Amino acid sequence: MGEGAGTGQAGGRGLYYEDLVSGSTFESGARTVTGSDVRAFAELSGDRNPMHLDDAFAAQTPFGRPVAHGVLGLAVATGLLSALGLTRDTLVALVGVSWSFRLPVFYGDTVRVRVRVASRRDSSRKDRGLVTLAAELLNQRGQVVQEGELVELVKRRGS
Repeated sequence: MGEGAGTGQAGGRGLYYEDLVSGSTFESGARTVTGSDVRAFAELSGDRNPMHLDDAFAAQTPFGRPVAHGVLGLAVATGLLSALGLTRDTLVALVGVSWSFRLPVFYGDTVRVRVRVASRRDSSRKDRGLVTLAAELLNQRGQVVQEGELVELVKRRGS
């Protein structure tokens, strides 16, 4: 874990735009993706593809067993990022996502997020700024299973 790891986890206020220095890194806690998570996501999203839900069908796919929905991985990544508390009470909005799916997330995989402040730029309003976070979703073996950038609108100090 790098500079500032754990910020905001104790329920305090997150970091302001000025505090999110380019190059700073942070790492979340871990979460295990379960079959129940995948089934609940299938019901919520309406995506009931058998590669996610049917052992016999999934055994015939290149993965050989059921995999979590790709976007479930993204949802878990944003949840882990939220739990990290970096922008607790300072986040105005998520304004953009660019995301890639590198490896499957299997039932039972334990994932965590590593994030780096990639860049910052002023917004049209003086009380907030745009922060680009480069994020990686890693499994229990340290493999990057998903990665991308999240652009967040964050309050400036004193706003």
